[in-house]
Amino acid sequence: MAFQKPSHTFTKIHLKALQTKSLYILFTLSFTVFINTFSFAQELPIKEGTIPAKQQKDSTTVSLDSIASLPVKTIEVDSTKKDSTKQKGLLEGTVKYTAKDYVSLNQKKTQIYLYNEAEVLYQDMNIKAGVIVIDYSKNLVYAGRIKDSTGYSQRPVFTQGENVIEPDSIVFNTESKKALVFNSRTEQQGFKVYSPITKKENDSVYFMKKGRFTTAEDEEDPEYQFVTTKMKMVPNKKVIVGPTYMEIYGVPTPIALPFAFFPMTQTQTSGLIIPSFGEDSNRGYNLQNGGYYFSISDYLDLAILGDYYTNGSYGIRVENNYALRYKYRGNLSLRYENLLNEERGFPDFSQSTIYNIRWSHSQDTKANPNSRFSASVNLGSSSYFQESINQLNQSSFLNNTLASSVSYSKTFSGEPQVNLSLTATHSQNTNTGDVNLTLPTLQASMGRVYPFEPKNGTKKGVIQNINFQVSTRGEYSIQTNDSIFGKSEMFDDAEIGMTHSIPVTTNFKVFDYFSVSANASLEENWTLKTISRYYDQDLEETVTINQNGFDRFLTYSAGASIGTTIYGMYDFENENKDSKIKAIRHVMRPSISYSVSPAFDQYYETYEVVDADGTTSDEVYSRFENSLSGAPGNTFSSSVGLSLSNNIEAKIRAKDSTQTEAEKVTLLNSLNFSTAYNIAADSLKWSPLRMTGGTQILNNKMSINFGMTLNPYALDSNNAVVNTFNINNGGSLFRLTSANVSMSYTLSNDSFSGKDSEEKDASAQESARSGGRTDDLFGRTEDYANKRLSDSDKEDDEKEENNEFYNYKLPWSLRLAYAANYSNTQRENEISSHSLMFSGDIDISPKWTVGGSSGYDFANQGFSYTQLRFERDLLSWRMNFTWIPFSDRSSWNFFIGIKSNLLKDLKYDKRKQADQSVGN
Repeated sequence: MAFQKPSHTFTKIHLKALQTKSLYILFTLSFTVFINTFSFAQELPIKEGTIPAKQQKDSTTVSLDSIASLPVKTIEVDSTKKDSTKQKGLLEGTVKYTAKDYVSLNQKKTQIYLYNEAEVLYQDMNIKAGVIVIDYSKNLVYAGRIKDSTGYSQRPVFTQGENVIEPDSIVFNTESKKALVFNSRTEQQGFKVYSPITKKENDSVYFMKKGRFTTAEDEEDPEYQFVTTKMKMVPNKKVIVGPTYMEIYGVPTPIALPFAFFPMTQTQTSGLIIPSFGEDSNRGYNLQNGGYYFSISDYLDLAILGDYYTNGSYGIRVENNYALRYKYRGNLSLRYENLLNEERGFPDFSQSTIYNIRWSHSQDTKANPNSRFSASVNLGSSSYFQESINQLNQSSFLNNTLASSVSYSKTFSGEPQVNLSLTATHSQNTNTGDVNLTLPTLQASMGRVYPFEPKNGTKKGVIQNINFQVSTRGEYSIQTNDSIFGKSEMFDDAEIGMTHSIPVTTNFKVFDYFSVSANASLEENWTLKTISRYYDQDLEETVTINQNGFDRFLTYSAGASIGTTIYGMYDFENENKDSKIKAIRHVMRPSISYSVSPAFDQYYETYEVVDADGTTSDEVYSRFENSLSGAPGNTFSSSVGLSLSNNIEAKIRAKDSTQTEAEKVTLLNSLNFSTAYNIAADSLKWSPLRMTGGTQILNNKMSINFGMTLNPYALDSNNAVVNTFNINNGGSLFRLTSANVSMSYTLSNDSFSGKDSEEKDASAQESARSGGRTDDLFGRTEDYANKRLSDSDKEDDEKEENNEFYNYKLPWSLRLAYAANYSNTQRENEISSHSLMFSGDIDISPKWTVGGSSGYDFANQGFSYTQLRFERDLLSWRMNFTWIPFSDRSSWNFFIGIKSNLLKDLKYDKRKQADQSVGN
């Protein structure tokens, strides 16, 4: 075996295991044994003059240059002379080691000494340290720090697989893979563990004595930590601790545990959900939102949670999430509450049961482009959000409606294309309890067909643009009330019907500037329920009889419209070249339409009615009055519609002088006028003039929408509309009958930096699922116990973003909504509603956030639902206080807990429920 010195500064030595009992020369034998024992492959940069003189004189210290230059003879081993009792080599793999300053080989002590930025790599183990000593006779590797005039440096870093330990020193056995670690520091998923003595049992188990653990960012001076006498850690799986107490900035506290278990798996894991504690003067003390989480699979989970009150009230909630990538995702929520008000036996005792079902399902557009299934369900007791005392429903009690929709649609490709959809809908008024259901609605339509279009080129003229479409709509409709919802009685008044329609349209240009469109429609309605009506002289009342059976009626209508677009431009630069406003453009789109519909008298019948005086009169009715599509019209209609839409924009000089193009600013998004004149009517031929408009100002941060209705006819002394123009009755040209205005405004400190991004957090998503607002104007849904609906933690760098025109240390946000409605239909001359709602948050310091949601009703002169929020960032902890100061839902909630998901169950959550009675 021969050694050759390489030409570059890196020396590589690799030799297979070789054992012999013969002696060649003493130095060669020693070196061979060293190589045979360790099978090292080393990569070491050699620096001249880096070995101290004292060590160079030591006969046991040999430089790699001298080793490589020694002549070594090749030894042949006879395979027939191998000892059958020969033991396995000490190391099973190749070891690589390196050091910045030098490597010292001590044959007498059978040690290798690595100094300054030393590193050893063996299998999946890696050690980096200032000093590393390898004792190959005992299979030990020692790693430690370097001490200099400034203290200690180059602390060891022990890495095995994905586990990293940073101790002061470590002793590792390469054969048993056990280790003793002194003053170790390691981190597992944000869980930082410190231990003066750690025993590494194997690749996956660590035993620690007198350990400390925390999730604080500051490792040197943590604001809190837990101290335990003993600890067992299995990386990425679990941590088990014995008797443990808590310290805050090094001060022991009475918070202690006899033992604790912390799962640390990187996958979803089933486990308990710790409830929050509160009290209610009507129901006693309570626990809310506690239960168990089931991690069923990577695609499906389930959480079962409950509430319990000491007076016997309880609530159950089942939450489910499911998802399949590139296919679909959704969630299902079932909520039920059995509420007892006061104690049994008291005179004001009452009981109620309420429930709510929510389901959301969405399909990925890539899953199937020709079919789609979606669901958005929110139904249940009309009084659920009003009576529920669960904290999550706190801000949803103002919901007036519940709505649901489940739909499936499919497209059949071809010429023409056919679209099919099946939809079930639900709408519910929570004030009246009225429920409208369609179970289901079937719609089928055929793509537009152009029978006269040319085979090549574009369509031109009236004939080539003629097209028609065939569509069908079938519906099974139920109108019921919440009191009988789900019972057989709800189907008694169900209606079923089907409508087939064939619209025919065409469009063309006239004089190159006018667009003309014409249309005709043929519609047939089918029904399975009609009526028959007569006057019963014995009972002296009209009797209506429901008749079951198929019946149909056919209607048709026609119409046409003509419109154009007029552009107007006023150039300010012609008058003043330095004008900030360069030009204003006004776009008008006037249109005139005509529609005609005949009277379908053939579907009407008459019957005689005798009044108390014996006078006989004829009453007219249609047997289709109670059908799903209603009765056809029995009067001839011929009307002309007039409309005018406006859009006004301005071009202003750019603030940046380097920009050559002017900036476009919208002054009025829309300003629309519409009315109609019924030629066939005997009186009141003109319809009221309706005006609507909208714009955005303040750099598009404020949206303004307005509208009004103007009636040209006057009122008589009984406030009834008469066929006399208001101007001829001594009034103005039009009579204002109604008006409305609404404004919304969103602003934050980011608005001044041009970023102004608005995130839809989990709280807003929860409000949207319940049918509420997503802008916090009705308050914010909070669940500090689980942190499932809490706001995401704010990053420090986001709080410290500099802004030239604003104090960047004071982030804030503001949301405003203003609405007013005026009514004067019958000379009321009153503002029916007038309110201002606002919600905002402000960081009064880097750690303190204050927010609130409220409003003022100017019509009733009182504040609306008000919620105040206070939040304190305690570094590794989080403290929140939510307060509803007045109203029948006056309550408060206090929470303090650790941010880390690993220790989120270490918390204190206390709430005072609203003292409301069931049914409020």
